[in-house]
Amino acid sequence: MKVQHAEEAFGSSAGRYGGGASDMSAAFRVSCRIREDCTGNSRACCDRSAAKASSVSVTDTFDRSDAATAVGRIDDDCQNCTAEQRRVRKPRRRSGSWPRTRSLNAPSPVQQFGPCGRIMKTSALITTIQDPASQRLTWYKNPLSVLVIKKVRDMSVLPPFIELVRWLIQEKSMIVFVEHSVMEDTMLSSNSGFMEIREKLNSFQDGKDDLTDKIDFIICLGGDGTLLYASLLFQQSVPPVMAFHLGSLGFLTPFKFDNFQQQVTNVLEGHAALTLRSRLRCIIVRKNEDKEKPQPNLLVLNEVVIDRGPSPYLSNIDLFLDGKYITSVQGDGLIVSTPTGSTAYAVAAGASMIHPSVPAIMVTPICPHSLSFRPIVVPAGVELKITVSPNSRNTAWVSFDGRNRQEIFHGDSLRVTTSIFSLPSICAQDQISDWFDSLAECLHWNVRKRQKHFEELSDLAHSKYEDSLNSTSKDTLLVTD
Repeated sequence: MKVQHAEEAFGSSAGRYGGGASDMSAAFRVSCRIREDCTGNSRACCDRSAAKASSVSVTDTFDRSDAATAVGRIDDDCQNCTAEQRRVRKPRRRSGSWPRTRSLNAPSPVQQFGPCGRIMKTSALITTIQDPASQRLTWYKNPLSVLVIKKVRDMSVLPPFIELVRWLIQEKSMIVFVEHSVMEDTMLSSNSGFMEIREKLNSFQDGKDDLTDKIDFIICLGGDGTLLYASLLFQQSVPPVMAFHLGSLGFLTPFKFDNFQQQVTNVLEGHAALTLRSRLRCIIVRKNEDKEKPQPNLLVLNEVVIDRGPSPYLSNIDLFLDGKYITSVQGDGLIVSTPTGSTAYAVAAGASMIHPSVPAIMVTPICPHSLSFRPIVVPAGVELKITVSPNSRNTAWVSFDGRNRQEIFHGDSLRVTTSIFSLPSICAQDQISDWFDSLAECLHWNVRKRQKHFEELSDLAHSKYEDSLNSTSKDTLLVTD
């Protein structure tokens, strides 16, 4: 017979969670290990054992020794089980089979603490979302249109670009969109292969044409900049993005172009994992503007950078979190980044690297004039307000993913929070493998020479000992002579 304690699987007794007799009535689960080998009245044996197990009286002050005794009596009554089967087995933990809900990408915490403590119920409840590790792409309907973004001013990307576009049009019968500058590219105009498909392409101009409801799927050819440009084009909902590594670093581009046909086909059929990369919603509130008027906002994928610009003086920036003053930044500036941006400018400024599925905002000072100002991580749901300090000698400048650089004056404020419109990045393998592969290949994370094991060290020490003995012997002979 096999016994498993539910409270052992959770790592604590039922009393810690405030459970009573009704909660503990299922503390045991008794099952015959070789039900199929039992003969005769085996069914009655197993049913009788389960019935006796369910009749065990359990209270809040439940004693495990009493439980073992009770189960032992039940096992002794089973005439069709061997002595080993009748032995009460040691309870063991169940791994991963207990159902649990997840909220904010983590297991939902127990909201009951001891016999009396509880979390107060409020209207500000957090919506439970799907476990990021299980997020996979599915299509509401078959994708028909695709936007292809290629790296600019790079001739090595042209042959893959032409091959991909031709395949999408001829083999997949998809409507292909490209930038207007691609149609006017002189290097492509001289290519006969591109001229054959040029008339079948649809073009758009950044800042003029709205692509919100026109694009089903995005393919990037190049480096991380192509993914940032895709984020810039779609300031609300973003179609799924598949990024091929044809650039320099390629931290955000996990796909290799060698077998692009099979990889794109798998994605179009819905066989792909997703990483939802959070973006920051940024609003600049000017001092003299109407506060009731809706302010334009920008969504950034990597970071917002506030710096001193061309001024020779230290930047003096006040930082507020949900309306509460936190600190003043005196240095070259401040980086507010997403988990995706934590491996960009922020990590160069000394910040930690955060997995893109972690709901957080990273705040990193740039060359602070303080030895104790370390980068911090705050919850994703907070709103940061950044202003120029009233006694600051200069203004500040802000840029969004390296673009749209603007000056912030005294009395202006920058509001930053996490946007509800994340960027769905398609994984080549899965969330964990892609991220750690990028850390190893692009940043050479934790690369060092291996420490020698003891045999090599002993051989090395032994050879040095022999060398010292030989040198000593030679010195003795010289002295004797």
